[in-house]
Amino acid sequence: MIPTRYANQEVSLLDRLFNNDMFNRDFSETNTTLPSVNIKENEDKFSVEMAVPGFNKNDFNIELNNNDLTISSERKEENEHTEGERYTRKEFSYQSFRRSFTLPNTVDGEKISAEYKNGVLHVDIPKREEAKPRPPKQIAIK
Repeated sequence: MIPTRYANQEVSLLDRLFNNDMFNRDFSETNTTLPSVNIKENEDKFSVEMAVPGFNKNDFNIELNNNDLTISSERKEENEHTEGERYTRKEFSYQSFRRSFTLPNTVDGEKISAEYKNGVLHVDIPKREEAKPRPPKQIAIK
């Protein structure tokens, strides 16, 4: 999986160009901070953890288009006015964002699953069986 940022690494201009740093597909329409993301890999899968406290699971849209995984959310501010009430200050705001990741060909897109728990969105992206490491095989000599 190619994340949009590299931690603790010197990254060349060419690497940034091809890994979407310069033509970033991540954005927030409301000029709020994008949710932080952790990406883990083991032998069986990639795991994406996105910190998004205060949301509900129905606030998210997760879409796989070819090898691009996009996680987005749009929460609209409701302008309910009660007769006789007037705000002297109104600071509540809602955010929308979109984070995109390019997945390698080794993942099984049909088996991607997601869960929202305790303010963290967990997305599991299993690898195809043929992409998983195999134990060493002894080759017989004829």
